[in-house]
Amino acid sequence: MRIVVAAKYVPDIATERGFQDRRVVRDPGEGTLNELDENAIEAALRLVEAERESGRIGPDDGEVIVVTMAGPDGDVALRKAFQLGVDRGIRVSDDALAGSDYFGTAAVLAAAVRRIGEQAPVDLVVTGMAALDGLGSVVPTLLGAELGLPVLNLAKKVELGSGDDAERVLTITREIDGVTERLSGPLPAVLSVTDAANQPRFPGFKLIMAARTKEIEAWSLADLGLDPAVAGTAGARTETLSATPRPERAEPEIVTDKGEGGVALADFLIRNDLV
Repeated sequence: MRIVVAAKYVPDIATERGFQDRRVVRDPGEGTLNELDENAIEAALRLVEAERESGRIGPDDGEVIVVTMAGPDGDVALRKAFQLGVDRGIRVSDDALAGSDYFGTAAVLAAAVRRIGEQAPVDLVVTGMAALDGLGSVVPTLLGAELGLPVLNLAKKVELGSGDDAERVLTITREIDGVTERLSGPLPAVLSVTDAANQPRFPGFKLIMAARTKEIEAWSLADLGLDPAVAGTAGARTETLSATPRPERAEPEIVTDKGEGGVALADFLIRNDLV
C-alpha cells in the first residue's frame, strides 16, 4: 500500500493576511501545514496501518509520502507531516510556479504523483477537502482528471476492501445537503476527506525529534518533465482582477438599558434589515 498525500503550506489563519500584486502575501515564517490536510495524512496512515494489521502487507511494508508545492519555507508543512508519521516528504519548488491557479497546481501535483509512480505503483492519492487560504475545494477533482483516476470526494468515513476479482475497492461515506451517500471505486483513486473523517494523532516526542533532521526532497519542474508554461501566471486559467483591504470594523454602539433596552434592540434590528 503506497499512498501519496497532497498537502499545502498555507498562511497561518490567525495572522493578518492580505494581497500584493493581486496575490496572497505569503511571508516566510508565518505559514503552516493546512489544517484539513492533517486529516488527509491521518486517513493515509490509518489505511496503511489497517493493511498491516490485516496481514495484506508485511509489518514493514506500506509507505505514506507527502507532496507539497511551495518555496523553501514550505518545509514547515513537511516537518509537521513528519511529526505525524509520514515516511517521505517532497517539495516541488520552482520560480515558474508563482501565480499558479487551481489548474496549474493540479497539473504539477499530478506530475509529481506520476514521477513517484515510476519508482513503485501509487495505490491512492489523498487530499484534504480544501485549503484554508483559498477554500476552492476543486484541486482533488482536477487532480483526478489529470491522472485519469476515479475521485471520491468529501469522505467522512473511509473503508478499504476487495472486490469479486480481488480488485481493491475504496468505499466512502459522505454527507451532502443533508443526504448521506455511500460511494465505491477501484484503486488507484483520488480521495478527499473532511475534518469529520478522523481526529489527527498527537505527535510523539520521538517523531518530533526525528522530523527536525529528516530529509526533504526538492524537485523542480524540470525534474517533473513539465513545461513551465503549464503552471504559474503563464499557465493560469483564472485571474484576480482586484483586491481591496477588508473595511475597518466600526466601533460598537453601547446602549445603557434604562428599561427600554428591548426597544433599542428592536430598532437596531429593523434599522439594519436583520428581521
